[in-house]
Amino acid sequence: MAQHNPAARAPEFLPKLITVLREGYGLADLRADALAGMTVAIVALPLSMAIAIASGVGPERGLYTAIIGGMLVSMLGGSRFQIGGPAGAFIVLVSACVTTTGVDGLILATLLSGAMLIAAGLLRIGSYIRFIPYPVTVGFTAGIAVVILSSQLRDFMGLHLEASEPGELLEKLPALWAARASFSVAAFGVALATLAFIVALKRLRPHWPGMLLAVVIASALVALLHLPVETIGSRFGALPRSLPMPGLPAMTPDALRQALPWAASFALLGAIESLLSALVADGMTGRQHRSNAELVAQGVANIGASLFGGFCVTGTIARTATNVRAGSRGPVSGILHALFVLGFMLLAAPLAAYIPLAALAAVLVMVAWNMAEKEELWLLVRSGRADAMVVLVTVALVIFRDLITGIVVGVALGGAVFIRRMSDAATIAPYEPKGRYDPAEAGSSGLVVCHLRGPYFFGAAARLGSVLEQIADTPKGFAVDFTDVPFIDSSGARALGLLARKTARRGGQLFFTAVKPEVQQALQHHGLQPPLVTYLPDIVAVERILAANNHAESPESE
Repeated sequence: MAQHNPAARAPEFLPKLITVLREGYGLADLRADALAGMTVAIVALPLSMAIAIASGVGPERGLYTAIIGGMLVSMLGGSRFQIGGPAGAFIVLVSACVTTTGVDGLILATLLSGAMLIAAGLLRIGSYIRFIPYPVTVGFTAGIAVVILSSQLRDFMGLHLEASEPGELLEKLPALWAARASFSVAAFGVALATLAFIVALKRLRPHWPGMLLAVVIASALVALLHLPVETIGSRFGALPRSLPMPGLPAMTPDALRQALPWAASFALLGAIESLLSALVADGMTGRQHRSNAELVAQGVANIGASLFGGFCVTGTIARTATNVRAGSRGPVSGILHALFVLGFMLLAAPLAAYIPLAALAAVLVMVAWNMAEKEELWLLVRSGRADAMVVLVTVALVIFRDLITGIVVGVALGGAVFIRRMSDAATIAPYEPKGRYDPAEAGSSGLVVCHLRGPYFFGAAARLGSVLEQIADTPKGFAVDFTDVPFIDSSGARALGLLARKTARRGGQLFFTAVKPEVQQALQHHGLQPPLVTYLPDIVAVERILAANNHAESPESE
């Protein structure tokens, strides 16, 4: 048995930044990362403020999150190209948390979720999150896109609600309809023009920063034409020109009790979103991320962001993909992206007051459209009833219930579909001899042989156990060939144990042939040991034993 070597597992938590620097990092790499970091910062600036506003907090908190969280994710993360910051996927959860617990409760929940993510990484849970079924990831992404889109209808049309905007879609739509008299032609025109500019520039000049340019032009037009459109300054006031001093949120027993459920939701969604983003980067670059190191980094980033008044940090798929396409060489580009955002706050924060909220709503509408994996969703719906059910149920629950319920139920349904398919893959068939065994001659010895194929686990045992018992009712010798059984679980072993005891009570013999060592170990662990069952290498050996027994029992041998 190999000796335990703690040092052998160290790379699992080693930040990719250290790996990249050890490989050699020169001026050309820094130049490439500076360009990539600037490109990502241009995308992150309007998005960070728009996501923060849509989440029910001030735009400055989105910038704090992008700066502190983004820097820590790149410094400590297990992915070369991951860009951390506020994400659209969190808008619904963060908004609901702010409504329930206030901004202080949100910051505390963010801090606690960071601790949970660190624990998940140290416990190596990151290795399992990647097993979330593909229809679930497509479903919750599409559901989030719908939720983000619905959350921007108010600012997109310039509506004014008497009370706070409801979070649930079925309550939000009637509230927006009731406020239709406040519809602003100016705001709607700015939003439509911004959206059209982004779409057009993406087609004509795909490498240009369309979102940032659209927001800048919209801001200039609103200011020059004195359009009656609500801006960041009119709703939130001027942005601060520096980071706040770090500090811990209040941790009273009541505050902790209220924050814990939200923290668990943030941690679960953050882990899923971050590792999916890292997988996207792996697919684009051929690299492989360290999932548990990434979770630890995300945890540290959430704690760091909360100390500076930020909120949930996660890996962001759109910004990470932009980073890769911009020619990033490694985590340095993510660090520089955070520094560029910080530079904007220090030098140009007063200009953000002129940004119209309708323009930011158009940016998020575009994000929602790009976020929804429309082709993949359509393919899954058409691929079969099982996958269609999983993806559609996930979408519906995310939209009409909440993200966590959608993910949990989707994973449960995906697991049930997998169990059914694996159960169907397990079969019992007549044995097809490959050696000297002759079924016709074996009949005289009372031997019946069947071939078990596929994983024999609880799903298959429930379906095939009674079939095996019926086969074993009459023969003197019953052999089960395990050549094509890759594994067996406790339920399968128990079903075979009942079969062995039934065969023994009838005075018959049970033989297991060609059993893989790990399968035999599992069987013996559940009491399937000689003389209850005999393990043999093949059916020929079984026939020899039965032939010898028949010869010993015949009168001529006496």
